[in-house]
Amino acid sequence: MSTETIIPADSTSPAEAVAVLSDEEIFASHEGGKLSISSTVPLASKRDLSIAYTPGVAQVSRAIHANPELAKTLTWAQRLVVVVSDGTAVLGLGDIGASASLPVMEGKSALFKAFGELDSIPLVLNTTDVDEIVETLVRLRPSFGAVNLEDIAAPRCFDLEEKLIEALDCPVMHDDQHGTAVVVLAALTNAAKVTGRTLDSLRVVVSGAGAAGIAVAEILLTAGIGDVVLLDSRGTISKDRADIAADPASKKAQLAARSNPRGVAGGPGEALLGADVFVGVSSAKLDEEHLKLMNHSSIVFALSNPDPEVLPEVASKYAAVVATGRSDFPNQINNVLAFPGIFRGALDAGARRITPAMKLAAARAIAELAEDDLSADYIVPSPLDPRVAPAVSAAVAAAVEAE
Repeated sequence: MSTETIIPADSTSPAEAVAVLSDEEIFASHEGGKLSISSTVPLASKRDLSIAYTPGVAQVSRAIHANPELAKTLTWAQRLVVVVSDGTAVLGLGDIGASASLPVMEGKSALFKAFGELDSIPLVLNTTDVDEIVETLVRLRPSFGAVNLEDIAAPRCFDLEEKLIEALDCPVMHDDQHGTAVVVLAALTNAAKVTGRTLDSLRVVVSGAGAAGIAVAEILLTAGIGDVVLLDSRGTISKDRADIAADPASKKAQLAARSNPRGVAGGPGEALLGADVFVGVSSAKLDEEHLKLMNHSSIVFALSNPDPEVLPEVASKYAAVVATGRSDFPNQINNVLAFPGIFRGALDAGARRITPAMKLAAARAIAELAEDDLSADYIVPSPLDPRVAPAVSAAVAAAVEAE
């Protein structure tokens, strides 16, 4: 799941920003692509050429050959993030293929530059074979410093991320999983404060057991929320459910062993009875009758894009805090709050992995930025808040040092 929605900087309000977009404007902005490469050194004279290219560049190449570590400082590779996709789970469009996914990946690379001051290039691959993707990136490893996986369908995304983490000596993160999870935790941390609760007291229902849903459940459990119930199309996920028990190596089975401590069985009605929090990361609609089953002053995060599981005006009848993935409603859960700073902090600190502790640190940093003005309609900072990426980066780098 992706929750990025970019608001034009000159718009007067999120709703107005969405209203003024037209097909002509959108397609014109994508003409020729959204990315370009510019030189960081002058190329205006023969001397400039001799330094930037031959013969001067040969000295740099010889130095790196003698000491490969110099590539980290004498090339851009150490600061370059590749945005990798096979086009199988793009936004809400599904499996549209590599070429059709490229505009999204270009946008992601643009966000890395704008918000994290990191160079980034998209790599879309005409294969859905996990081992082929791993082999491709292993062969390309000298050219980049980190891998952002994007819009890759579950359950292959889990296998791919795990194999890449083992195969590469650099940060790897599937943002659809972990970026979403980090921002959800940040938002829930502050929503709990607004409603007078503590994180460890919450009963949480996560609707959707794909990439985002499983990552959200995992980070909430890691953060100390003990009562997390996950829903998929067959109902609540439990270690006693026959299809889950039959596949003990699956992600769902692994999560079932850690979640649903009360053994809730059934569907949304049974799961939401007495729940404090609903987190929707699927296209499944939430019935208004089920909202009535939740505890007083409940928290509803309806994050499916572009159509939330329940519209905010309906959810607000019963919930004290409502969030969506859209920019035209309050409390947008937007991945851009997390991923630029996470990668920047990891690269600044020379981390080889992005760990759970780094993700928790990122969530805390995002939450803290909204604390001074906390309200039911403001539980996370704006994606355009210039404080966000530096704060997340510093928190992640500090977590690397602590580990």
